[in-house]
Amino acid sequence: MTARALFWVHDPEAPSFRHRLAAHVPALERAGIACEVETFPRRRYLLRILERAPRLADFDLLVIAKLKLETGERAAVRRRARRIVYDFDDAIYFGKPERPGEEPDRSPRRVRKFRATCAIADLVTAGNRTLADAARPFARRVEVVPTGIDLAGYPDGAPGSPGGARIAWIGLPGNLPYLSIVEAALARVAARRPALRLTVVSQRPPASFAAPVEFVPWSKETEAPALASCDVGIMPLEEDDWTRGKGGFKLLQYMAAGLPTIASPVGVNREITLDGETGFLASSPEEWERAIERLLGDAALRRRMGLAGRRRVEENYAMPIVAKTLVNLYRDLLERTPG
Repeated sequence: MTARALFWVHDPEAPSFRHRLAAHVPALERAGIACEVETFPRRRYLLRILERAPRLADFDLLVIAKLKLETGERAAVRRRARRIVYDFDDAIYFGKPERPGEEPDRSPRRVRKFRATCAIADLVTAGNRTLADAARPFARRVEVVPTGIDLAGYPDGAPGSPGGARIAWIGLPGNLPYLSIVEAALARVAARRPALRLTVVSQRPPASFAAPVEFVPWSKETEAPALASCDVGIMPLEEDDWTRGKGGFKLLQYMAAGLPTIASPVGVNREITLDGETGFLASSPEEWERAIERLLGDAALRRRMGLAGRRRVEENYAMPIVAKTLVNLYRDLLERTPG
């Protein structure tokens, strides 16, 4: 099979696109699907489509990555594109809350654009079951495709820190407020364990924090070594309609690095972190404190859970496994008659 696929994305460097789709371009091209990525403007409605519509005839497949097309744009794209895939890994039918605990923006216009974009797609690929369920009433076909992780960047058997007291958090700056959920628990543990450090891997550190923080500026080169130098990975979240749609990718990163995880039992976190096997689920400040204390105080437990987490990633979320799923879905779609 020889085919051409065009990817539309607002930001080709966004983590969601790099890990979910761009990382699979080599596998797609080995399968005979030549790929081209095009930056899609956030403004200039309709004009942006008119500028791009003539090229759609040159491609067998258009992949729309997290965009929500406007009225008028959707019909123009559907008329010209032979086959359409719509991919997303966040609850993009809502707006992100300003602060943890606040309700997401439920703008009717936002929801309407999401539903209508799903409706023009031949296939919707969603990052987890919550997201797939949101698309299913409006889409022809919906498949769950988790975000894969490249284990080559995470050596097996990472040593952790010498003192067994470094806790990792990795994420975009917009998610730093979720650390407030675990701040008091970390401060209490730090009072008993002066060596404790929260290693924050991001573009900027938290503005202030009650427990000791070590800031590691994020880069593609630094993220894996920074996590490998830690002992426990955390993912605190408030539960709301936005967070239930999160993909849990940072948990996969921790597990790939051989770290046990502690996570809020929200959305896909319940599926990724196996409570008592690869880490712990914690709902209250007291549960967070107990889980942190237990893992920091037991190197053998950290090692056992870290190895179990690594195996779980190898068996379910490794890049070749997810790439094979995506290649098969695209090839199946390409083998069907367009339209």
